[in-house]
Parts: sequence; structure tokens; C-alpha cells
Amino acid sequence: MTQAIFTALGYLLGSIPFAVIVSHSFGLADPRSYGSGNPGATNVLRTGNKTAAALTLLGDAAKGWLAVWLANRYGSDAVLVAATGLAAFLGHVFPLFLKFRGGKGVATAFGVLLGLSTLLGLTAAGTWLLVALITRYSSLAALSAAISTAMLGWWLLPDAIAAECVSAISLILIWRHRSNIANLLAGSETRIGANKS
Repeated sequence: MTQAIFTALGYLLGSIPFAVIVSHSFGLADPRSYGSGNPGATNVLRTGNKTAAALTLLGDAAKGWLAVWLANRYGSDAVLVAATGLAAFLGHVFPLFLKFRGGKGVATAFGVLLGLSTLLGLTAAGTWLLVALITRYSSLAALSAAISTAMLGWWLLPDAIAAECVSAISLILIWRHRSNIANLLAGSETRIGANKS
């Protein structure tokens, strides 16, 4: 029963669509109606409103972290904590409140990682930032962070269950970026800060 409650809570937290909420609060268009159509911080940034994008990023990361923190604080074991984090990530990718059509989950994954291991979360963020600064491709940065995190999780996390959940998150992130991978290979991927009609 406890496992079911925390998993459901994690999923519901993950389902909160901060990109849509923040955009509405700022009087911006629904992020699903322009650019990549993705309800996430990178797409919100295409409006040119950096504050809205930053708040979206913060909200999406915070919900992943909060889900793991609550499971750590009030849960019973490592399996419950890892499952709650995975549920929060899946909530963002397949949100109840957006008819299961959500974002790619990069920021929420970061929040989950930070909750599971501060070092792993910061390593993922550092990898994303470095690749993004060099290439200005958010998708390539996310893919690089996902691959490195999947490998480092087995070393930095305290148990196999958590490492398996992080690997699952990484694989889903890569799958969610399949169109970006095609664009990168074709040389047509949009760079950070560029508008996409």
C-alpha cells in the first residue's frame, strides 16, 4: 500500500505541467502550439522570455526532487524511493493532466537524480552545461548527460535498484529524443536560443 501511494504521488507530481502553467501566467502561447511542441523549458525559451523558461526549468526539476525527497523522508526503503523517482519522471513524460502527451523529461530527470544522489545530479547538470555551451544543442547535451548518467549511476548510487531506475530514465530520455537524433544527423537541429517556426 505504501509503495502504491508514493508511486501515485510521484506520478501526480511529475504530471504538473509547469511549462503550460508558467506560459499562461506570463501571457505566452501554449508551448505545445509552437516550436517543437514540447511542454518544456527549452521550447518556452523560444518565446524569448528567459524568466518564463527559467521558472519552467525550476518547476520541472523541483517536482522530481520533491518526489524523491518525500519518499526518502516518509518512505520505508530504497526500492520505494527509486520507484517514486521513476514515477515522477514518467509523470512528466506521460502526464495525466495533458492527456499523456508531455515533455522529454530532462529537467525532471535532473531533479530525480539530485534527490537520489547530489553528486550524480551535479555531474549530469555539468555534462549538460558543458555540451550545451560548446555545441548550443540542447538535445545533444541531454543525450550526453543521459548516457553518462546511465553509466555513472552504477558507480555513484548506493544500490542496484536505484541504478536500474536511473538507467531506465536515461533510456526513455534517449527514446524521447529520437526525432532530435535524426535532426542532428541531418544537420537540421535547432540550436539553443534560435526560434523555430
